[in-house]
Amino acid sequence: MSATKPVQDVNIVSTTPLVAPAALKAEQPVSPAALETVVESREVVKRILSGEDRRLMVIVGPCSIHDPEAGLEYAGKLRDLAERVKDRLFLVMRVYFEKPRTTVGWKGLINDPHLNDTFDIAAGLRIARKTLLSIADMGLPAATEMLEPITPQYIADLITTASIGARTTESPTHRQMASGLSMPVGYKNGTDGGLPVAINAMCAAQSQHSFLGIDADGKTCIINTRGNPWGHIILRGGHSGPNFNPEQIAEAESLMQAAGLSARMLVDCSHANSSKDYTKQSLCWNSVLEQRIAGNDTLVGMMLESNLKPGKQSLGSDLSSLERGVSITDGCIGWEETESLLLDAHGRLADACAPASV
Repeated sequence: MSATKPVQDVNIVSTTPLVAPAALKAEQPVSPAALETVVESREVVKRILSGEDRRLMVIVGPCSIHDPEAGLEYAGKLRDLAERVKDRLFLVMRVYFEKPRTTVGWKGLINDPHLNDTFDIAAGLRIARKTLLSIADMGLPAATEMLEPITPQYIADLITTASIGARTTESPTHRQMASGLSMPVGYKNGTDGGLPVAINAMCAAQSQHSFLGIDADGKTCIINTRGNPWGHIILRGGHSGPNFNPEQIAEAESLMQAAGLSARMLVDCSHANSSKDYTKQSLCWNSVLEQRIAGNDTLVGMMLESNLKPGKQSLGSDLSSLERGVSITDGCIGWEETESLLLDAHGRLADACAPASV
């Protein structure tokens, strides 16, 4: 008689236990200042989405955080700039720790914090939470993409607004997860540029769901949600090209209204809307800004990929060769251009309309 062949875990090399979400939160608790930042900034985003607050929301920051110290330096600069423009612009820092890959590549700081394929996720979660705590303590709101369904249990209490990416908007798992998130969520159009998957995701996430997940103690459980009413669409272009011109904005508005949704949307100036060329982000930025100034209130915000220095660099085995403040994923505009775009937008919005709500 032949030996019995294994039928389970055939391709699993090993498993490593993780700290429970409640234990990590007890280890790195939210300070009163950080709590105030999150609570108040979430309410601002809701007022912007409802049209009560007419400021332009700008989610701006690195494509991904790979160097937390450089990320905090960027946060300090953005916090100071946010104070200067707060009557017209509401700035939220892009703090992305998880990177979806089309095939393979670095998956982000949570997954591989040491940048060397050691996948020390336990350390990654601690570093991510510590970074978010520091940013919130500054009084600066944070935005991130929710990629792994388990991750929110560890960091969602520090996030002002979240997004579901173009590769996962069609995923039932992510729609269910979004239905239970405590902050507003943006749904990106698909990689082909099509809007129906994002609109369907937004509709689905507004509904109640029951699905498998983990609780605060890390135990597998059934999660029952009430649905998340605070959603919006994020236009990021697609394989067919950019989708930020007035005709495409009008089409998106029409499709959302036909689905019974509030036509409020953000435009991502990076990705396919810049043809994956960071130097072209300003073209999208200025076009959308002009549409907003012309009176299109469905455009409630924009996203920019920005870092301390412009461009991008490859992640190799010699980490000492990495240039500080330069992205290792998508190319980003540098701080000088970021500051210039935001100050220019502030001035143009101030010239165009009466004082906004703060």
